[in-house]
Amino acid sequence: MRIHVAFVTACALASAAQSLHADPRVPVDDREVVERLPVAPGAEAQELRALRAALAQAPGDLGLAVRVARGYVAIGRSTGDPRYAGYAQAALAPWWHLADPPIEVQVLRATLRQRVHDFDGALADLDAVLTRAPRNAQARLTRATVLTVQSRLDEAAQECARLKGLVDELIALACSENVGGLTGRLRQSEARLRAALVRSTDTDPGTHSWVAAGLAEMAERAGNTEAAAAGFRDALAADPDDVYSLAAYADQLLDHDRPEAVIRLLKARTRVDGLLLRYALAAQRLGRDDALSSIEQLRARFDASRRRGDRVHLREEARFLLHLARDVPGALTVAKENWSVQKEPADARVLLEAALAARDEASRRVVQSWVALHHLEDAKLTNMLRKSNPIRN
Repeated sequence: MRIHVAFVTACALASAAQSLHADPRVPVDDREVVERLPVAPGAEAQELRALRAALAQAPGDLGLAVRVARGYVAIGRSTGDPRYAGYAQAALAPWWHLADPPIEVQVLRATLRQRVHDFDGALADLDAVLTRAPRNAQARLTRATVLTVQSRLDEAAQECARLKGLVDELIALACSENVGGLTGRLRQSEARLRAALVRSTDTDPGTHSWVAAGLAEMAERAGNTEAAAAGFRDALAADPDDVYSLAAYADQLLDHDRPEAVIRLLKARTRVDGLLLRYALAAQRLGRDDALSSIEQLRARFDASRRRGDRVHLREEARFLLHLARDVPGALTVAKENWSVQKEPADARVLLEAALAARDEASRRVVQSWVALHHLEDAKLTNMLRKSNPIRN
């Protein structure tokens, strides 16, 4: 479940990182430009450059720092590059380490901590904000998202309920029905949310994309392939560059044996690790000449992330190890590590796939128990569990 872009523009999806491929090197001169990160053209990017220049002259200007940080968070989301989170943090440096920073800084700090999967740190910040400002909608929605990622679904549902009257009705409903769709009310939640989206004729593109992608995921878990594909296309029509929707749609296409469509969808977008992963999976399936080079690029990126101590994208790394590197023991180890941090259906699936490949009954039972605990309706997971119950050595 990603956080709505109108409130927190960095996704929990996490699944879209970009890293340098070369071996680490320390510049000898602070003035040396190591790399210029990509910034989308347009008026917003030009405005951010002007704001950044102004902040350099007045680093203690809180309002300016918050605007710059939010701009970098937005670019990080649209490019899938986590290094913009560092730029955002730098903009907030005068207040970053304060125990009680200004509310807008503390909400942004929670957002950035959530982005690097410091969920406990994010929740601590959000709890502090909501103690001071109980009606802070951004903090409530971010908290609901973090709780959902951690599979604390009863608490997430309570947080979504508290959004009523603080945000647009569609946003509040999407929050609650996304949780409902994970707790045994899949078809009811999908129907209510779909009807609400149809009624909301003046919805902004970001909200429409967010809701449409959520509906697509619900339809896919329900086994409704055509509705899922239509939902992802709808989400991307509203926001063509949304990394979360691109990755989820690519997964859906791969699941239904449409690798050619994945190549067309992602061929110009492989700078993002999560999208390169899907591209490589499709290229391998098709026997394309660029499959091996894509796999080696991914290997280098994951190695670089590990050297930096960045363990944010464990789900993607587990998939890489299992399906592309053919390292089953390594995939199971990483999938378990990922499961200790976050527990969404996609995390359950990669853990189950690795468990089945490794013939690890204990890990298979972990997924089975989690599905039963939350009454999760997921056609693929259910089918995989049924066919493998139990693993026999």
